[in-house]
Amino acid sequence: MEKGEPSVEEEKQEQESQEPTQPEEPTPTTTTTVHQLSVPSGLTPEEFNELNRYITEFHTYEINSGKCSSILAQRIHAPLHIVWSIVRRFDRPQTYKHFIKSCAVKEGFTMTVGCTREVNVISGLPAATSTERLDILDDDRHVTGFSIIGGEHRLRNYRSMTTVHEFEREGKIWTVVLESYLVDVPGGNTEEDTRLFADTVVKLNLQKLASVCEGLAKDG
Repeated sequence: MEKGEPSVEEEKQEQESQEPTQPEEPTPTTTTTVHQLSVPSGLTPEEFNELNRYITEFHTYEINSGKCSSILAQRIHAPLHIVWSIVRRFDRPQTYKHFIKSCAVKEGFTMTVGCTREVNVISGLPAATSTERLDILDDDRHVTGFSIIGGEHRLRNYRSMTTVHEFEREGKIWTVVLESYLVDVPGGNTEEDTRLFADTVVKLNLQKLASVCEGLAKDG
């Protein structure tokens, strides 16, 4: 190499400096849901105040622009032990979930965190099957939750939490069920459309849960 000529390393550095730089991908903005700040439909302010700490603890999610979340509440005129006996049965969601035709679990199934179920959905919905995993089952605090991990449906990366709470006032006993979820917004859909669809499914399920539990309570 003649004196004064650039070295190979210097030529490489000069070439790299002249190449156009690719713009960095914007980092998705992540925020935290604020379900604890507004009263869900169907709850009284008094009920909401009592349940607020549970909403903060169990129904709070990290969320970005590609996801949506919601929380729904259902008052049930039945004691907690009846409601929880239905809600906790991860292997029998069809007891109160409107759109489930059947549910199958593996031979030797035990209802522990990490177990899965295979759900078949009734015809007429934009879904056929769903593979779901139990994420939490706390019989002491009456908390359960699951994630959808596979299947043919539109609820991608769906995660749900349900908590069950008993109230007693002036000799009357009733139960409030809170159910929240986090889910991806499918391509071509708006956040509002996705939330409306998921809210409708959850709301109808909770209404049927109330009907089933109140019937059991009435029958003693």
